[in-house]
Amino acid sequence: MPLVADDAMVSRLQTSAKVVVIPIRAQIAKPELFILRRGLKEAIEQNVDTIVLDMETPGGALDVTFEMLKALEKFPGKTVTYVNSEAISAGALIAAGTDEIYFAPGGLIGAAAPVSASGSEIDPMMREKIVSYLKARVRSISEGKGYRGDVISAMIDLDSEFKIGDKIIKEKGELLSLTATEAVKSFGEPAFPLLGNGIATDMDDLLNKLHGAGNYSVRNLQVTWSEQVAQYLTSIAPILMGIGLVLLFIEFKTPGFGMFGVGGLAMLAVVFLSQFVAGLSGHEPMLFFLLGVVLLALEIFFFPGVMVLGLAGGTLMLGSLIWSMADLWPNEPISFSGEVFVGPLYSVLAGVLLAVVLFLAILRYLPRGGLWGKMVLDTALAGVPDFTPSLCGTPSEADLVGLTGHAVTPLFPSGQVEIAGSRYEARLEMGSAAAGARVRVVKNNRMSLTVEVLS
Repeated sequence: MPLVADDAMVSRLQTSAKVVVIPIRAQIAKPELFILRRGLKEAIEQNVDTIVLDMETPGGALDVTFEMLKALEKFPGKTVTYVNSEAISAGALIAAGTDEIYFAPGGLIGAAAPVSASGSEIDPMMREKIVSYLKARVRSISEGKGYRGDVISAMIDLDSEFKIGDKIIKEKGELLSLTATEAVKSFGEPAFPLLGNGIATDMDDLLNKLHGAGNYSVRNLQVTWSEQVAQYLTSIAPILMGIGLVLLFIEFKTPGFGMFGVGGLAMLAVVFLSQFVAGLSGHEPMLFFLLGVVLLALEIFFFPGVMVLGLAGGTLMLGSLIWSMADLWPNEPISFSGEVFVGPLYSVLAGVLLAVVLFLAILRYLPRGGLWGKMVLDTALAGVPDFTPSLCGTPSEADLVGLTGHAVTPLFPSGQVEIAGSRYEARLEMGSAAAGARVRVVKNNRMSLTVEVLS
Protein backbone atom coordinates (compact mmCIF):
# COMPACT_ATOMS: atom_id res chain seq x y z
CA MET A 1 0.00 0.00 0.00
CA PRO A 2 1.57 3.35 -1.05
CA LEU A 3 2.37 5.94 1.59
CA VAL A 4 0.22 9.06 1.34
CA ALA A 5 1.25 12.37 2.94
CA ASP A 6 -1.56 14.51 4.29
CA ASP A 7 -1.91 18.15 3.28
CA ALA A 8 -0.54 19.43 6.62
CA MET A 9 2.66 17.38 6.23
CA VAL A 10 3.19 18.54 2.64
CA SER A 11 2.64 22.14 3.72
CA ARG A 12 5.26 21.84 6.50
CA LEU A 13 7.80 20.29 4.13
CA GLN A 14 7.29 23.06 1.61
CA THR A 15 7.44 25.96 4.08
CA SER A 16 10.08 24.70 6.53
CA ALA A 17 12.84 27.33 6.73
CA LYS A 18 16.52 26.52 7.06
CA VAL A 19 18.24 28.46 9.87
CA VAL A 20 21.92 28.63 10.82
CA VAL A 21 22.99 30.16 14.14
CA ILE A 22 26.50 31.70 14.05
CA PRO A 23 28.14 32.52 17.41
CA ILE A 24 29.70 36.00 17.73
CA ARG A 25 30.65 35.64 21.36
CA ALA A 26 34.08 37.19 21.78
CA GLN A 27 36.00 40.36 20.97
CA ILE A 28 35.56 41.43 17.34
CA ALA A 29 38.83 40.34 15.74
CA LYS A 30 40.03 38.11 12.92
CA PRO A 31 38.80 34.85 14.49
CA GLU A 32 35.22 36.16 14.65
CA LEU A 33 35.49 37.34 11.04
CA PHE A 34 36.64 33.87 9.94
CA ILE A 35 33.81 32.19 11.84
CA LEU A 36 31.24 34.51 10.24
CA ARG A 37 32.64 34.05 6.74
CA ARG A 38 32.69 30.27 7.05
CA GLY A 39 29.13 30.19 8.36
CA LEU A 40 27.84 32.49 5.62
CA LYS A 41 29.58 30.60 2.82
CA GLU A 42 28.24 27.26 4.03
CA ALA A 43 24.78 28.79 4.39
CA ILE A 44 24.87 30.12 0.81
CA GLU A 45 25.92 26.72 -0.53
CA GLN A 46 23.12 25.00 1.42
CA ASN A 47 20.42 27.54 0.42
CA VAL A 48 19.77 28.57 4.02
CA ASP A 49 16.91 31.05 4.53
CA THR A 50 17.92 32.78 7.78
CA ILE A 51 21.19 33.54 9.55
CA VAL A 52 21.05 34.38 13.27
CA LEU A 53 24.06 36.01 14.93
CA ASP A 54 24.12 34.84 18.55
CA MET A 55 25.94 37.92 19.84
CA GLU A 56 27.73 38.67 23.07
CA THR A 57 30.70 40.94 22.45
CA PRO A 58 32.40 43.91 24.14
CA GLY A 59 33.42 45.34 20.73
CA GLY A 60 36.72 45.24 18.90
CA ALA A 61 38.61 46.23 15.77
CA LEU A 62 36.92 48.67 13.39
CA ASP A 63 38.52 47.31 10.22
CA VAL A 64 37.34 43.78 11.07
CA THR A 65 33.86 45.20 11.76
CA PHE A 66 33.71 46.61 8.22
CA GLU A 67 34.82 43.26 6.80
CA MET A 68 32.05 41.51 8.73
CA LEU A 69 29.47 44.01 7.44
CA LYS A 70 30.65 43.37 3.87
CA ALA A 71 30.33 39.63 4.45
CA LEU A 72 26.75 40.01 5.73
CA GLU A 73 25.80 41.95 2.59
CA LYS A 74 26.66 38.91 0.47
CA PHE A 75 24.07 36.66 2.12
CA PRO A 76 20.85 36.66 0.02
CA GLY A 77 18.48 35.58 2.82
CA LYS A 78 17.39 37.19 6.08
CA THR A 79 19.99 38.18 8.67
CA VAL A 80 19.05 38.57 12.34
CA THR A 81 21.07 39.61 15.40
CA TYR A 82 20.12 38.14 18.77
CA VAL A 83 21.74 40.35 21.44
CA ASN A 84 22.52 37.71 24.05
CA SER A 85 23.44 39.48 26.20
CA GLU A 86 25.39 42.53 24.96
CA ALA A 87 26.42 44.15 21.68
CA ILE A 88 28.79 46.93 22.68
CA SER A 89 30.73 49.23 20.34
CA ALA A 90 31.64 47.24 17.18
CA GLY A 91 28.94 44.73 18.10
CA ALA A 92 26.31 47.48 17.77
CA LEU A 93 27.59 48.38 14.30
CA ILE A 94 27.44 44.75 13.17
CA ALA A 95 23.92 44.38 14.58
CA ALA A 96 22.90 47.47 12.62
CA GLY A 97 23.97 45.69 9.42
CA THR A 98 21.45 42.85 9.89
CA ASP A 99 17.82 42.93 8.80
CA GLU A 100 16.33 42.52 12.28
CA ILE A 101 17.57 42.88 15.87
CA TYR A 102 16.12 40.92 18.80
CA PHE A 103 17.16 41.02 22.44
CA ALA A 104 17.44 38.62 25.34
CA PRO A 105 15.54 39.99 28.37
CA GLY A 106 18.71 41.47 29.92
CA GLY A 107 20.31 42.53 26.63
CA LEU A 108 22.35 45.73 26.23
CA ILE A 109 23.52 47.58 23.13
CA GLY A 110 25.42 50.83 22.53
CA ALA A 111 28.56 52.88 23.31
CA ALA A 112 30.02 52.63 19.80
CA ALA A 113 32.32 55.67 19.81
CA PRO A 114 35.70 54.98 18.15
CA VAL A 115 38.78 54.72 20.37
CA SER A 116 42.41 53.80 19.73
CA ALA A 117 43.65 50.23 19.90
CA SER A 118 44.84 50.87 23.46
CA GLY A 119 41.42 52.22 24.47
CA SER A 120 42.56 55.84 24.79
CA GLU A 121 40.94 58.86 23.18
CA ILE A 122 41.71 59.71 19.55
CA ASP A 123 42.95 63.12 18.41
CA PRO A 124 39.83 65.37 18.16
CA MET A 125 40.24 66.13 14.45
CA MET A 126 40.79 62.47 13.59
CA ARG A 127 37.86 61.47 15.81
CA GLU A 128 35.57 63.87 13.94
CA LYS A 129 36.59 62.34 10.63
CA ILE A 130 36.04 58.80 11.86
CA VAL A 131 32.70 59.66 13.47
CA SER A 132 31.49 61.36 10.29
CA TYR A 133 32.47 58.34 8.21
CA LEU A 134 30.89 55.88 10.64
CA LYS A 135 27.61 57.81 10.71
CA ALA A 136 27.52 57.81 6.91
CA ARG A 137 28.12 54.05 6.87
CA VAL A 138 25.38 53.52 9.44
CA ARG A 139 22.93 55.59 7.38
CA SER A 140 23.73 53.54 4.29
CA ILE A 141 23.03 50.21 6.02
CA SER A 142 20.01 51.49 7.96
CA GLU A 143 17.90 52.98 5.18
CA GLY A 144 14.25 51.98 5.48
CA LYS A 145 14.70 50.61 9.02
CA GLY A 146 12.91 53.20 11.09
CA TYR A 147 15.01 55.02 13.68
CA ARG A 148 17.95 52.62 13.40
CA GLY A 149 20.33 55.02 11.64
CA ASP A 150 19.68 57.81 14.15
CA VAL A 151 19.96 55.45 17.13
CA ILE A 152 23.30 53.93 16.09
CA SER A 153 24.62 57.41 15.20
CA ALA A 154 23.73 58.51 18.74
CA MET A 155 25.80 55.58 20.01
CA ILE A 156 28.77 56.81 17.94
CA ASP A 157 28.64 60.61 18.28
CA LEU A 158 29.28 62.10 21.72
CA ASP A 159 28.52 65.68 20.68
CA SER A 160 25.09 65.39 19.06
CA GLU A 161 21.61 65.42 20.54
CA PHE A 162 19.00 62.84 19.52
CA LYS A 163 15.32 63.38 20.07
CA ILE A 164 12.06 62.18 18.56
CA GLY A 165 9.44 64.93 18.62
CA ASP A 166 9.75 66.54 22.03
CA LYS A 167 11.24 63.43 23.63
CA ILE A 168 15.02 63.68 24.15
CA ILE A 169 16.53 60.21 23.73
CA LYS A 170 20.17 61.30 24.16
CA GLU A 171 21.63 64.59 25.31
CA LYS A 172 24.86 66.12 24.07
CA GLY A 173 27.99 64.99 25.87
CA GLU A 174 26.99 61.34 26.36
CA LEU A 175 26.82 58.18 24.31
CA LEU A 176 23.59 56.28 23.86
CA SER A 177 23.26 52.78 25.30
CA LEU A 178 19.95 50.91 25.47
CA THR A 179 18.52 48.05 27.46
CA ALA A 180 16.31 45.49 25.75
CA THR A 181 13.16 47.18 27.04
CA GLU A 182 14.32 50.62 25.88
CA ALA A 183 15.36 49.31 22.47
CA VAL A 184 11.90 47.90 21.63
CA LYS A 185 9.93 50.91 22.91
CA SER A 186 7.94 52.64 20.17
CA PHE A 187 7.96 56.36 19.33
CA GLY A 188 6.40 58.71 16.81
CA GLU A 189 3.27 58.78 14.66
CA PRO A 190 2.92 56.18 13.28
CA ALA A 191 4.78 54.38 16.06
CA PHE A 192 8.03 52.53 15.28
CA PRO A 193 10.30 50.61 17.68
CA LEU A 194 13.39 52.58 18.61
CA LEU A 195 15.80 49.81 17.54
CA GLY A 196 14.76 46.26 18.38
CA ASN A 197 12.15 44.09 16.66
CA GLY A 198 11.34 42.27 19.88
CA ILE A 199 12.48 40.44 23.02
CA ALA A 200 12.93 36.67 22.99
CA THR A 201 13.56 34.66 26.14
CA ASP A 202 15.95 32.26 24.37
CA MET A 203 16.99 31.06 20.91
CA ASP A 204 13.99 28.71 20.54
CA ASP A 205 11.61 31.55 21.38
CA LEU A 206 13.38 33.75 18.80
CA LEU A 207 13.09 31.14 16.03
CA ASN A 208 9.44 30.56 16.84
CA LYS A 209 8.84 34.32 16.48
CA LEU A 210 10.70 34.37 13.15
CA HIS A 211 9.22 31.27 11.45
CA GLY A 212 6.56 29.78 13.70
CA ALA A 213 6.88 26.71 15.88
CA GLY A 214 7.80 23.60 13.88
CA ASN A 215 8.30 25.51 10.63
CA TYR A 216 12.07 25.54 10.63
CA SER A 217 15.18 23.38 10.91
CA VAL A 218 18.14 24.86 12.77
CA ARG A 219 21.87 24.16 12.72
CA ASN A 220 24.30 25.72 15.17
CA LEU A 221 27.71 26.51 13.70
CA GLN A 222 30.24 24.78 15.95
CA VAL A 223 33.63 26.38 16.59
CA THR A 224 36.11 23.61 17.35
CA TRP A 225 39.47 23.79 19.12
CA SER A 226 41.24 22.94 15.86
CA GLU A 227 39.57 25.89 14.13
CA GLN A 228 40.67 28.22 16.91
CA VAL A 229 44.25 27.02 16.48
CA ALA A 230 43.98 27.48 12.71
CA GLN A 231 42.69 31.03 13.16
CA TYR A 232 45.77 31.83 15.23
CA LEU A 233 48.05 30.27 12.62
CA THR A 234 46.36 32.33 9.90
CA SER A 235 47.34 35.52 11.72
CA ILE A 236 51.02 34.54 11.53
CA ALA A 237 50.85 33.06 8.00
CA PRO A 238 53.54 35.41 6.52
CA ILE A 239 56.03 34.36 9.21
CA LEU A 240 55.30 30.65 8.66
CA MET A 241 55.58 31.13 4.91
CA GLY A 242 58.93 32.89 5.23
CA ILE A 243 60.35 30.20 7.51
CA GLY A 244 59.04 27.48 5.17
CA LEU A 245 60.72 29.03 2.13
CA VAL A 246 64.01 29.44 4.03
CA LEU A 247 63.94 25.76 5.03
CA LEU A 248 63.39 24.77 1.39
CA PHE A 249 66.30 27.02 0.31
CA ILE A 250 68.54 25.33 2.89
CA GLU A 251 67.39 21.93 1.58
CA PHE A 252 68.40 22.94 -1.94
CA LYS A 253 71.84 23.90 -0.64
CA THR A 254 72.52 20.66 1.21
CA PRO A 255 72.94 17.12 -0.11
CA GLY A 256 69.99 14.74 -0.10
CA PHE A 257 66.47 15.44 1.13
CA GLY A 258 65.95 15.60 4.86
CA MET A 259 64.56 17.52 7.78
CA PHE A 260 64.86 20.97 6.16
CA GLY A 261 62.79 19.93 3.15
CA VAL A 262 60.20 18.20 5.31
CA GLY A 263 60.03 21.19 7.64
CA GLY A 264 59.67 23.67 4.77
CA LEU A 265 56.85 21.73 3.14
CA ALA A 266 55.18 21.30 6.52
CA MET A 267 55.27 25.07 7.14
CA LEU A 268 53.68 25.80 3.76
CA ALA A 269 51.11 23.07 4.41
CA VAL A 270 50.19 24.75 7.70
CA VAL A 271 49.64 28.03 5.82
CA PHE A 272 47.20 26.22 3.51
CA LEU A 273 45.39 24.32 6.24
CA SER A 274 44.84 27.46 8.30
CA GLN A 275 43.09 29.07 5.34
CA PHE A 276 40.92 26.02 4.63
CA VAL A 277 39.76 25.66 8.23
CA ALA A 278 38.93 29.36 8.40
CA GLY A 279 36.71 28.90 5.35
CA LEU A 280 38.65 31.29 3.11
CA SER A 281 39.08 29.04 0.09
CA GLY A 282 38.14 25.84 -1.67
CA HIS A 283 40.35 22.97 -2.71
CA GLU A 284 41.46 24.39 -6.08
CA PRO A 285 44.44 26.35 -4.66
CA MET A 286 45.77 23.16 -3.04
CA LEU A 287 45.63 21.35 -6.39
CA PHE A 288 47.57 24.13 -8.11
CA PHE A 289 50.11 24.12 -5.27
CA LEU A 290 50.62 20.36 -5.64
CA LEU A 291 51.02 20.79 -9.41
CA GLY A 292 53.70 23.40 -8.72
CA VAL A 293 55.48 20.97 -6.37
CA VAL A 294 55.39 18.27 -9.08
CA LEU A 295 56.87 20.62 -11.70
CA LEU A 296 59.59 21.73 -9.29
CA ALA A 297 60.41 18.10 -8.48
CA LEU A 298 60.65 17.28 -12.21
CA GLU A 299 63.09 20.16 -12.64
CA ILE A 300 65.28 19.05 -9.74
CA PHE A 301 65.35 15.28 -10.17
CA PHE A 302 64.76 14.62 -13.88
CA PHE A 303 65.38 17.74 -15.98
CA PRO A 304 67.97 19.85 -14.12
CA GLY A 305 68.94 23.08 -15.79
CA VAL A 306 65.78 23.37 -17.94
CA MET A 307 64.52 26.18 -15.66
CA VAL A 308 61.11 26.37 -17.41
CA LEU A 309 59.64 23.67 -15.19
CA GLY A 310 61.15 25.19 -12.06
CA LEU A 311 59.89 28.69 -12.84
CA ALA A 312 56.42 27.40 -13.72
CA GLY A 313 56.29 25.33 -10.54
CA GLY A 314 57.41 28.23 -8.35
CA THR A 315 54.88 30.55 -10.00
CA LEU A 316 52.06 28.07 -9.42
CA MET A 317 53.07 27.60 -5.77
CA LEU A 318 53.20 31.33 -4.99
CA GLY A 319 50.05 32.04 -7.03
CA SER A 320 48.14 29.30 -5.20
CA LEU A 321 49.19 30.80 -1.85
CA ILE A 322 47.67 34.12 -2.89
CA TRP A 323 44.54 32.35 -4.17
CA SER A 324 44.09 30.42 -0.94
CA MET A 325 44.06 33.67 1.08
CA ALA A 326 41.60 35.51 -1.19
CA ASP A 327 38.07 35.98 0.13
CA LEU A 328 36.03 34.27 -2.63
CA TRP A 329 32.33 33.54 -2.21
CA PRO A 330 30.09 30.73 -3.52
CA ASN A 331 27.97 31.39 -6.63
CA GLU A 332 29.78 34.65 -7.38
CA PRO A 333 32.19 35.27 -10.29
CA ILE A 334 35.81 35.83 -9.35
CA SER A 335 36.63 39.53 -9.41
CA PHE A 336 40.30 40.14 -10.12
CA SER A 337 40.31 43.37 -8.14
CA GLY A 338 42.80 44.90 -5.77
CA GLU A 339 40.32 44.63 -2.91
CA VAL A 340 40.31 40.83 -3.22
CA PHE A 341 43.95 40.10 -3.93
CA VAL A 342 46.05 43.00 -2.58
CA GLY A 343 45.95 41.76 1.03
CA PRO A 344 46.95 38.16 0.16
CA LEU A 345 49.62 39.49 -2.24
CA TYR A 346 51.15 41.59 0.54
CA SER A 347 51.15 38.56 2.85
CA VAL A 348 52.91 36.38 0.27
CA LEU A 349 55.43 39.11 -0.61
CA ALA A 350 56.11 39.63 3.10
CA GLY A 351 56.76 35.90 3.48
CA VAL A 352 59.07 35.83 0.43
CA LEU A 353 60.93 38.95 1.60
CA LEU A 354 61.40 37.45 5.05
CA ALA A 355 62.68 34.25 3.42
CA VAL A 356 65.19 36.17 1.26
CA VAL A 357 66.51 38.16 4.22
CA LEU A 358 66.93 35.07 6.39
CA PHE A 359 68.45 33.11 3.52
CA LEU A 360 71.04 35.80 2.78
CA ALA A 361 71.84 36.01 6.50
CA ILE A 362 72.65 32.29 6.76
CA LEU A 363 74.01 31.74 3.23
CA ARG A 364 77.63 32.04 4.33
CA TYR A 365 77.17 29.14 6.75
CA LEU A 366 75.66 26.74 4.17
CA PRO A 367 77.65 24.26 2.09
CA ARG A 368 77.88 24.91 -1.62
CA GLY A 369 76.23 22.63 -4.14
CA GLY A 370 73.36 20.39 -3.06
CA LEU A 371 70.02 20.43 -4.84
CA TRP A 372 70.39 24.18 -5.28
CA GLY A 373 73.52 23.58 -7.33
CA LYS A 374 71.47 21.77 -9.94
CA MET A 375 69.68 25.00 -10.76
CA VAL A 376 72.55 27.41 -10.00
CA LEU A 377 75.99 25.78 -10.27
CA ASP A 378 78.16 28.14 -8.27
CA THR A 379 80.86 25.95 -6.71
CA ALA A 380 84.48 26.86 -7.48
CA LEU A 381 87.67 24.95 -6.81
CA ALA A 382 89.64 26.28 -3.84
CA GLY A 383 91.89 29.09 -5.04
CA VAL A 384 90.65 28.84 -8.65
CA PRO A 385 88.16 31.39 -10.04
CA ASP A 386 84.91 30.18 -11.61
CA PHE A 387 85.00 29.74 -15.38
CA THR A 388 82.62 28.61 -18.08
CA PRO A 389 82.63 24.79 -18.28
CA SER A 390 84.18 23.27 -21.39
CA LEU A 391 81.97 22.04 -24.24
CA CYS A 392 82.36 18.41 -25.19
CA GLY A 393 82.77 17.18 -28.71
CA THR A 394 85.87 19.10 -29.86
CA PRO A 395 88.59 16.94 -31.52
CA SER A 396 90.81 17.04 -28.42
CA GLU A 397 87.91 15.79 -26.32
CA ALA A 398 86.61 13.05 -28.61
CA ASP A 399 88.25 10.27 -26.60
CA LEU A 400 86.96 11.25 -23.14
CA VAL A 401 84.96 8.04 -22.80
CA GLY A 402 86.74 5.76 -20.32
CA LEU A 403 88.76 8.51 -18.66
CA THR A 404 88.50 8.97 -14.89
CA GLY A 405 88.35 12.08 -12.74
CA HIS A 406 86.48 13.43 -9.75
CA ALA A 407 83.26 15.35 -9.01
CA VAL A 408 83.86 19.05 -8.45
CA THR A 409 80.30 19.59 -7.19
CA PRO A 410 77.81 17.11 -5.74
CA LEU A 411 75.97 15.20 -8.48
CA PHE A 412 72.20 15.01 -7.82
CA PRO A 413 72.31 13.62 -10.50
CA SER A 414 73.85 16.58 -12.42
CA GLY A 415 76.79 18.77 -11.57
CA GLN A 416 80.38 19.36 -12.65
CA VAL A 417 83.35 17.00 -12.87
CA GLU A 418 87.04 17.44 -13.61
CA ILE A 419 88.53 15.14 -16.24
CA ALA A 420 92.17 15.43 -17.38
CA GLY A 421 92.51 18.90 -15.84
CA SER A 422 89.35 20.37 -17.43
CA ARG A 423 85.91 20.88 -15.94
CA TYR A 424 82.74 19.57 -17.64
CA GLU A 425 79.02 19.48 -17.08
CA ALA A 426 78.16 15.89 -16.13
CA ARG A 427 75.27 13.70 -15.12
CA LEU A 428 74.89 10.33 -13.39
CA GLU A 429 72.57 7.81 -14.99
CA MET A 430 71.20 7.05 -11.52
CA GLY A 431 71.82 7.90 -7.90
CA SER A 432 73.94 10.73 -6.57
CA ALA A 433 77.52 11.44 -5.56
CA ALA A 434 79.22 13.82 -3.19
CA ALA A 435 81.84 16.34 -4.26
CA GLY A 436 85.25 14.65 -4.56
CA ALA A 437 83.87 11.25 -5.60
CA ARG A 438 85.88 9.39 -8.27
CA VAL A 439 83.99 9.06 -11.55
CA ARG A 440 84.50 7.54 -15.01
CA VAL A 441 83.11 8.88 -18.30
CA VAL A 442 80.74 6.39 -19.97
CA LYS A 443 79.28 8.63 -22.68
CA ASN A 444 80.03 11.94 -24.40
CA ASN A 445 76.77 13.78 -25.13
CA ARG A 446 78.53 16.69 -26.89
CA MET A 447 77.07 19.24 -24.41
CA SER A 448 77.64 17.18 -21.26
CA LEU A 449 79.12 13.90 -20.06
CA THR A 450 77.44 10.86 -18.61
CA VAL A 451 79.54 9.44 -15.78
CA GLU A 452 79.47 6.60 -13.29
CA VAL A 453 80.81 6.52 -9.77
CA LEU A 454 83.85 4.36 -9.12
CA SER A 455 83.71 2.33 -5.93
